[in-house]
Amino acid sequence: MRWIVKIGTSSVCGSDARLSQKKINAFIKQVRALISGGHQILVVTSGAVGAGIGAIGKGPHDVTDKQALAAIGQARLMAAYQRALDPIVAGQVLLTRQDLEDADRRQASRRTLERVLQWGAIPVINENDTVTDAELRIGDNDTLAARVAVLVAADRLVILSDIDGLYTDNPKTHPDALRIDAVPWVTASDMERYSREDRGGLGTGGMLTKLEAARIAQEAGIGMVLASSQEPDVLEKIDRIENWQGGTRFLAKRGIVRA
Repeated sequence: MRWIVKIGTSSVCGSDARLSQKKINAFIKQVRALISGGHQILVVTSGAVGAGIGAIGKGPHDVTDKQALAAIGQARLMAAYQRALDPIVAGQVLLTRQDLEDADRRQASRRTLERVLQWGAIPVINENDTVTDAELRIGDNDTLAARVAVLVAADRLVILSDIDGLYTDNPKTHPDALRIDAVPWVTASDMERYSREDRGGLGTGGMLTKLEAARIAQEAGIGMVLASSQEPDVLEKIDRIENWQGGTRFLAKRGIVRA
């Protein structure tokens, strides 16, 4: 199976915004296990701006600051992934919205990703924050991961976050909220319900972006799983999802889980 695995900023950086090699090592250990089991893995990673903040010691005040921090942080982020993957080779792929929407550039992006996989390397994908402006931005890596999943005809999209699934309400403010095991189809009312959710911390995506990603995947017949990056061996559990009671599954088609 071909998986797209997206991991968020808070899952690769510490509370001080500095890149955590320990967290990346733990994540890549799981990726290695999936590869050993015969899966193809493409990683969509956040964390470049966070890594830049950790290196410079200050946050962005405008778009130019954010682009500069991304430029500094990307080098550190890729170095951390390569250390964790070695001797497997990491192939950095930076994309913009135009790369996924223009027909020629879309084909070129697909060919590049397929060739990296063919050579036994691991694509490590991020948005090209160093050059994108409002017109070129995809906006968040949840959406990027879903669109890459469609681009390469993935079998499964996994979004690892600091929350272990979709809840009936915000579990941070409503302790009685219940985790939803499976979502047959993301509806317009689902989107509206989470459209006012605040975005905070280091990342750019909240639950709304995860629902948007799920809808993109579902419309392409790709199942998505939202789970906590902090759960031990979470990728192995997702690989045996029929025997796992965690996370939230967004079904590939209404009422059907794609094998």
